[in-house]
Amino acid sequence: MRGTTPAILRGEVESFTSLVLTAEADVLLDYVDQICARGIGAEAVLVELLAPTARRLGEFWEQDYCDFIDVTMALWRLQEVVHELAARVPVADSGAPGRRALFAPMPGDQHSFGAVVMDEIFTRDGWSTERLTEATTPELLARLATTPFDLVGLTVSCDCHIRPLPALITAMRNVSCNPRLCVMVGGRVFLDDPELAGQVGADGTAADARLAVALASRLVSARARGVIAAA
Repeated sequence: MRGTTPAILRGEVESFTSLVLTAEADVLLDYVDQICARGIGAEAVLVELLAPTARRLGEFWEQDYCDFIDVTMALWRLQEVVHELAARVPVADSGAPGRRALFAPMPGDQHSFGAVVMDEIFTRDGWSTERLTEATTPELLARLATTPFDLVGLTVSCDCHIRPLPALITAMRNVSCNPRLCVMVGGRVFLDDPELAGQVGADGTAADARLAVALASRLVSARARGVIAAA
């Protein structure tokens, strides 16, 4: 149909999820290349294929369909695909410094793929980003204390990390050298219950990375004007 935007087809996430559990990164890249050949861009692949695949892997783990090692290896392969995709489709230099964002998994969380996708999508939107992998709480707080980030995004893959999250968010705000720091959280638990983001002290959450960029822009702009944006 003329004017129809190419999209990830129904069933491709399921097929790719099965593939990522057994195939190496080069096979996964061939699969992604076939999708891109239909005119689907890198951002759509990240948001509509890779991120949902990571969520399905988490569900497989919870359902005992595969073990922790299977999921960890599959997520590692997904990260390889993201890095290769980023190298093949580089971000154009905007020529001007943008807003600054720091992404990290919750300290103690062993899966960082969500932060990888967020980092890449925000970079493609013109943000200046940094990503911490396996950072401890002191390392995360030290980075916020020395660099004026506009936004910090935490990804949470396990319900067990929800309890310490409010204290961490309070600590991040207290040490940040930017008094207008915005905090966003993401992960399956917040997809299931978006209101939980406010309960743990974050400024908001979003269903996917593209929506997260839009919300982050509103939050940062509102903080700069001295008002609070609605999530």
